[in-house]
Amino acid sequence: MLDINFIRDNKEFVIERLKVKNFGSAEQDVNAAIDTDALRRTTQSQQDEMLSKSKQISKSIGLLMRDGKKDEAENAKVEAAKLSDQAKDLVNKLRETEEDLRDLLYKIPNIPHNEVPTGKSEDDNEILFEKGDKPTFTGEVKPHWDLIEQYDIIDFELGNKITGAGFPVYKGKGARLQRALVNFFLDQASDAGYTEVQPPILINEASGIGTGQLPDKDGQMYRIERDGLYVIPTAEVPITNIYRDVILDEKDFPIRNCAFTPCFRREAGSWGADVRGLNRLHQFDKVEIVQVAHPDRSYDVLDEMCKHVEALLEALQLPYRKLKLCGGDISFTAALTYDYEVWSAAQQKWLEVSSVSNFETYQANRLKLRFKDENKKKRMAHTLNGSALALPRILAAILENNQNENGIAIPEVLRPYCGFESI
Repeated sequence: MLDINFIRDNKEFVIERLKVKNFGSAEQDVNAAIDTDALRRTTQSQQDEMLSKSKQISKSIGLLMRDGKKDEAENAKVEAAKLSDQAKDLVNKLRETEEDLRDLLYKIPNIPHNEVPTGKSEDDNEILFEKGDKPTFTGEVKPHWDLIEQYDIIDFELGNKITGAGFPVYKGKGARLQRALVNFFLDQASDAGYTEVQPPILINEASGIGTGQLPDKDGQMYRIERDGLYVIPTAEVPITNIYRDVILDEKDFPIRNCAFTPCFRREAGSWGADVRGLNRLHQFDKVEIVQVAHPDRSYDVLDEMCKHVEALLEALQLPYRKLKLCGGDISFTAALTYDYEVWSAAQQKWLEVSSVSNFETYQANRLKLRFKDENKKKRMAHTLNGSALALPRILAAILENNQNENGIAIPEVLRPYCGFESI
């Protein structure tokens, strides 16, 4: 969340930047937060003053008793008790005001970086470049949902039987190709200096709040009501929460972690070509890279993470493009996001496979993730993450782009992981 002191000191700037994100209640919510903070500070001051007076009066009681001034001492006791009750009321008022302020700050999204273009939707995202040659075919080009049925490598009907729509069953060479992609992505992350972790796929509410999924995306997450736990939408959440309530040292940077996990999204859609096959699922696998960085270097880190994603796509020989998300498409928590899309030969469209984002201090402020700089001053760290990569659409593009009269050719870089060259 945004720091209330920053909001108060830069009110007009914050409102202006939030409007780039098309945050309709920017002025209203910012003013409400500032007013509530003012009430909080006033209440805190009143409480401090009340406690100070109570302490002084309590101290005087002993002196009055010593001097034989019993009546005055009794009056002082009554006054001290009255002040104590008033202080308790102020304690409750302060707690309520702090909770109100926190809830207001949770509603305010991160301010976008000055490079974020204006726009209302994904149609307004800025295409930065396109790389790779789109495959050409002389005969019929089948979409991946026909190919997986033809070669019996993924079963959507079986997944629907076991769980429901959006939960496919990978089998045979489909399962082995999926595992090959996971291992390849993890090995590449390890070679790039990322420490692999295997986090829980269930998180508590505090973890969801820490990275900004809650309360903003509560409706998009699967919840286990009885235990008050959520199933993760991405490995970003448990990995970043490793550092919740942690004070790092400047020499600890850079901190790099990666993880392979299944991911779960309730709002995956259930109809139309955009959600057919592997295009949009309720459960999917992903390798995530996460960094905790020094604020002065976080945008260099963002570029480094983008280059890592690009190297993976080039190794898989998939045509791809890089986009800078506009204000209307960037997430609630991100300051700057780059998306990567691969070309789908049969669908004749671009499919998003990765988002790489810098959250600056937005998550760190919620997490109380700080570090001591060279002067031993505590500062908020910056957090970043990226998909490296999400598997379903990568798999869809590999199947569609590499189909031929003999089957489906496996990208050369994956063959040692698969143990076969074609499907």
